Amino acid sequence: MSSTHIDHERPRLYSGDGDRLLEADRNTDRIVLLPSSDPKQATIGGGEIRIQWGQSLLRDVLAGRYRTVVCGINDTDNSHGIIGTLLEMVTTSQWTIESATSYAKVFQDAIGLHDRHDNEPYVLKFDLDSLLILAILRPKDKEHFTPTDLERGFKTVSKMLEKRSDRQAVASVSFLGAHSNKLCNEDGSEPPFETVLKCMYNAGYRGDVYPSLAMWHTAPTGVFATYPFPESLDRMRDGSS
Repeated sequence: MSSTHIDHERPRLYSGDGDRLLEADRNTDRIVLLPSSDPKQATIGGGEIRIQWGQSLLRDVLAGRYRTVVCGINDTDNSHGIIGTLLEMVTTSQWTIESATSYAKVFQDAIGLHDRHDNEPYVLKFDLDSLLILAILRPKDKEHFTPTDLERGFKTVSKMLEKRSDRQAVASVSFLGAHSNKLCNEDGSEPPFETVLKCMYNAGYRGDVYPSLAMWHTAPTGVFATYPFPESLDRMRDGSS
C-alpha cells in the first residue's frame, strides 16, 4: 500500500491546513502517544493507572474534575511544593502553606514522641471542602522520598480511597521534578517514571497520574497513556520482537 493511500485514509485531526501546520519537529514540546491496547476492550472499574499526558493538574482541579489529589509534604518547608499552590488556589481552603507545614511538624513530633516509626510515611488529610488533599508525609530527617517511601505511602492512600466513592475521582502528582519534596533513589538519582508508576500500582493505586512538565519533552520517545505498560515493551527489552 502506498504512503499516499495511507495518508488518504488517515483521519484528519484539524480543520483546514491544521494537520500540516502542526507537524512537529524536534524543537517542539510534544508527546508521541502510543496505543497500548484495543480501545474496544474495557474492564468494569478500571484496573489501570491513567497517565494524563499534556494536561494541567491545576487547571483540571479548578475545573472540578477531581475530588482528591495526592501529593507530598514535609515538616520544614513546602513553599515550592504543589500543596502550597493547591492551598492558595482553592477558595474554600482555610489552610495556608505555613499552617499546613506547622501541622506536619506537630504530627511528625508526635510520631517521635510515641516512637512510632514502623509505618512511615504517614498520610495527612487536608479537607478543603471542594477538594481533599492526601499528603504523604516525608519521613523525618530525610531530605527526599525514596521509591520505598512512596510505595508505603500509597498503600495507605489506597486504603483511604477504598470503597470511598465520595473521594473519587483522584489524581496524583508524579513526585518527579519536585522542589520541596523530591523523589530520589538511595544514590541520590531520580528514578524513571516507570518506577514511580510501579510503586503506585503495586500499592493498589488506580487513579490518574500527572507527569511533570519536564516530561513533556519526551519526543521522539513514545509514551503510553496507561500503566501497566504492554507486554511488548518487556519483550523488546529482552531482545524479542
